[in-house]
Amino acid sequence: MTHFKYAAKESSGNTVTGTIEAKTKADAVQALRKQNLVIMKLDESALGGKKLSEVKLSFGAPTIRAKKGELVIFTRQLATMVGAGLSMLESLEVLGVQAESVGMRLCCEKLVSDVRAGSDLSQAMAACPKVFNHLYISMVKAGEVSGQMDIILIRLADYEEASEELTREIKSAMTYPVISMVLVLGITAFLMIGVVPSFKNIFESMDVELPAITKFTLGVSDWMRANAVVMFGGIFASIIFIKWGKKTNKGERWWDWLMLKLPVFGDLFSKVALARFSRTFSTLIRSGVPMLGVLDIVVNTSGNRIISDAVAKSKESVRNGNLLSEPLEHEKVFPPMVVRMIAIGERTGALETLLEKIAEFYDSQVKAQVKALTSLIEPLLISVMGIIVGGVVLSIFAPILNMVSNLSGQK
Repeated sequence: MTHFKYAAKESSGNTVTGTIEAKTKADAVQALRKQNLVIMKLDESALGGKKLSEVKLSFGAPTIRAKKGELVIFTRQLATMVGAGLSMLESLEVLGVQAESVGMRLCCEKLVSDVRAGSDLSQAMAACPKVFNHLYISMVKAGEVSGQMDIILIRLADYEEASEELTREIKSAMTYPVISMVLVLGITAFLMIGVVPSFKNIFESMDVELPAITKFTLGVSDWMRANAVVMFGGIFASIIFIKWGKKTNKGERWWDWLMLKLPVFGDLFSKVALARFSRTFSTLIRSGVPMLGVLDIVVNTSGNRIISDAVAKSKESVRNGNLLSEPLEHEKVFPPMVVRMIAIGERTGALETLLEKIAEFYDSQVKAQVKALTSLIEPLLISVMGIIVGGVVLSIFAPILNMVSNLSGQK
């Protein structure tokens, strides 16, 4: 099957654009005429220099992926067009034509094809799991059921934008210290393996008693040179092992627990997880998703297995008619303030509003903490680098200065 891009006029005189899948160009023309369209232009569609039929995985399925930023833009534009009165099909066609990446264009064309064939939008999105997650599909389905698709899409766009901003905050908090630590370790390795050994023969020829700091530096240098392969191999193997371990249930749970227990950063990750939990919960409740359905989605989208496990434990209690705040009160991962506000929301019927307030509170906390950490880490890492470099330089020049001092004293 080949995809053809077309421009045509409806019986009302409006111009529509889109793509259609057919075996030949003649079949595409016939299919468009059956829709009472007057064809103005019909060309074989190409994406990034490749026909759609060529954009495939090794086992033949179309590659349908999109970046998080693209999904945010897609959701906001779809909400705007649907709210302005455009039909869902026409909105998807426009988004497909103007999509920048191959993945998003493929995704839009898949949605157009399925919706035109009679599928609901939520069903069509379920066929693109790498683009639309469970939360996204559930909210779209709630919009279809309630008839408030434009409102749901606006809420979903707000949610995606807030989530993306939170992700950027975390990346900005982690990128600088990680890069700085890599530079510190790299400079240290270069000095110890490449610079310090060149002074060893000089010190031996001097036949003088070396200071303790020089002996220590030379010892570390000798060990690093003798074990360089093992050292760098161990670092590489550790990275591979951690990545592999995080793909297992036990490894992912252990990693998430470790992230919450880290000094300084643990508190930040905890606030991020609570903000994501609160915003997801609030958005789903406000969109009309049933409580048990909300709990299912939150378990899969909280971003932290410790919180997911706590929510999963509470699900059975809620199923039996109890309040959500009751089982959460026994979970240490939820602060008393969060549990108390959830309890008040359940009693007053304003749960979604209070959850949104919690999300906003933790968002502001994350931003403030990221700013504080950035200002704290920068001088700290500069100090560490100064101590390491200064220590190496001192250890090298200490015996030379001692020798110069002895010679001056003899004169």
